[in-house]
Amino acid sequence: MTNDDDPVLDDPVGQSLGGQHAHLARRLGRAATYHADVATFSSVSTDRNAEGWTDLAGLLGPGAFADMFNCPVVPPPGWEPVFSLEGRQMIWSGGARPDPPGAESDADVIELGADSVTEMLDLIARTEPGPFWPRTHELGAYLGVHDDGSLVAMAGERLRPPGWTEISAVCTVPDARGRGHASRLVSALVTRIVARGERPFLHVAETNTGAIALYERLGFKTRRQMTFRGFRTP
Repeated sequence: MTNDDDPVLDDPVGQSLGGQHAHLARRLGRAATYHADVATFSSVSTDRNAEGWTDLAGLLGPGAFADMFNCPVVPPPGWEPVFSLEGRQMIWSGGARPDPPGAESDADVIELGADSVTEMLDLIARTEPGPFWPRTHELGAYLGVHDDGSLVAMAGERLRPPGWTEISAVCTVPDARGRGHASRLVSALVTRIVARGERPFLHVAETNTGAIALYERLGFKTRRQMTFRGFRTP
């Protein structure tokens, strides 16, 4: 099996919760999820036994949202579908660190942390790249670019299955697009991830053709198609 076929990528949430992110996890029986202010992703045993879903319902409580990411099994009756989104998983295919034409230097790329949460959440609200909560930054390193004192672009590390790190929350405010910010931030994260002996991967909605094209230019290739699903507990 080649590294591209690494099975940990088929369950990146469960693999992260049982490994690098165990300190951010809540568990009950065959179910696991993040603390609510970190992430909404949940994982259940991938066999067809309903016990994992019962455990997850007990862990989350009644009427709670369960973001199942790419769970290969569907819940038993009584779980309400919330959303279904077609997308793809992309992995970095190697090569030199991409450097977008005409990009500025990386001097203005800064590390974001707990003291940046307010402006990170504001940027997320303005750009809607995906779920982001007050403690999401604890999942990994987050980098940003400021312009005139305001955070205008960001990208960071999210899921951490063994040997891999997901790049996520790639976003830029409309007025600052076209300046290479996303390319530089993703490239900087690729450099960090590869330097520690891991390999970058990411997820993107199938309708986001502009982002897919950008990631392909930066050395990513599609590993598999995915369907992201969310449900509400009974």
